[in-house]
Amino acid sequence: MSDSKPEQRRPRRGIYLLPNLITTLALFFGFYAVVSAQGGAYELAAIAIFIAMLADGLDGRVARLTNTQSDFGVQYDSIADMISFGIAPALVVYLWALQDLAELGTVLGKLGWLAAFIYTACAALRLARFNTQASTASRRHFQGLPSPAAAATLAGLVWAGDRLEFGGWPAGIPALIITTLAGILMVSNIRYESFKEIDFRYRVPFVVMVLGVLAVALMSVHPPSVLLGLALLYMGSGPILTVVRRRERRKRRQAG
Repeated sequence: MSDSKPEQRRPRRGIYLLPNLITTLALFFGFYAVVSAQGGAYELAAIAIFIAMLADGLDGRVARLTNTQSDFGVQYDSIADMISFGIAPALVVYLWALQDLAELGTVLGKLGWLAAFIYTACAALRLARFNTQASTASRRHFQGLPSPAAAATLAGLVWAGDRLEFGGWPAGIPALIITTLAGILMVSNIRYESFKEIDFRYRVPFVVMVLGVLAVALMSVHPPSVLLGLALLYMGSGPILTVVRRRERRKRRQAG
């Protein structure tokens, strides 16, 4: 009988390659957006942010499908989101139009970079809150405007403005309002639909397919304007639905 003790199995070290590689791709396009904006290529910068959004939507799904979820991946994804959807959109919109507000006076110039900072700080707070509440959060709703949706709003604004040759300080005024509002909505308690419970395997009414065809047709006419319109529609849906729900609850109380 041997007195040798069985070897203890050591925990496996390393990280899962595929989901973290996709997260790195999202991080790369967020960084590329900033570099492009510094070179004056605002359309490329906006497109890069949208590509980062697609990559961000894929990494979590790939991790779940391949059973490669990890705490490292969660933290890495959060850092990548901060850069791609917090810092990059703020810097891109600042370089595109907010910095030109200085032509209207020192105060407006300071408000321009302050709006960009508010957006960045709110994105950081939004991501921190999301990480701490991830285990108890509802799958049906987001608390506050998601950072990718806020980034899509700013990227759509820059892309549409650049394509329509609308920039400088005239574009800085609406950019100032939208950037600040997007930041505030990210840290608000307003609920937004997550669409996570939609199952595309089941049948849908025929009108849904018709609307999908119309959306593709509109997208082909002027993609940046359509994307901006969809982003603004989603950003405004939270406050609008909140008001509607409160009115419905008030009517029920009065009726009861």
